[in-house]
Amino acid sequence: MRIIAGSHRGHTINAPAGQDTRPTSDRVRENVFNIVGPVDGAAVLDLYAGSGAMGLEALSRGAARAVFVESDGDAVRAIERNLDKLKLQATVLRRDAIAVLSAEASAGRKYDLVLVDPPYDMYTDLQPQLARYLPAILEDDGMLVVETDARTQPELPLEERTSRKYGQTRVTVYEK
Repeated sequence: MRIIAGSHRGHTINAPAGQDTRPTSDRVRENVFNIVGPVDGAAVLDLYAGSGAMGLEALSRGAARAVFVESDGDAVRAIERNLDKLKLQATVLRRDAIAVLSAEASAGRKYDLVLVDPPYDMYTDLQPQLARYLPAILEDDGMLVVETDARTQPELPLEERTSRKYGQTRVTVYEK
């Protein structure tokens, strides 16, 4: 895997070993950021971050800050190694994503771009909690990117901008 664009274009990034993490492919990341557009100065929240590829891409493209949320220890270490390798600053939280969402909403924190890529088989169970908290943490002109299995169409209380399939993956982009 590599960074597609921005100040760290072409740099490789590492994912944790094993099958537990499913990094977003270069092609999908490139298409997502073509849809999202410029992220200069953005505050980014990367939930279920895995290798951190999406958040790292946002930082390379000019995002001002990023918070990576991941519960798996190997994945957290991979994100930290990638940040060190690329000499990027970000916050990495080894916590449950829903707990972080709840805390961020309660604290009134807002993000310009929120990236959500849970394990595909968990999405249906997570959707009610995501629907409860995500609108509260998005800035008024914020965007939400949800990655699911291609057969799953997310339904969240936000305006859907587009939903596209890339092989076994569906990317749905919402606006507030």
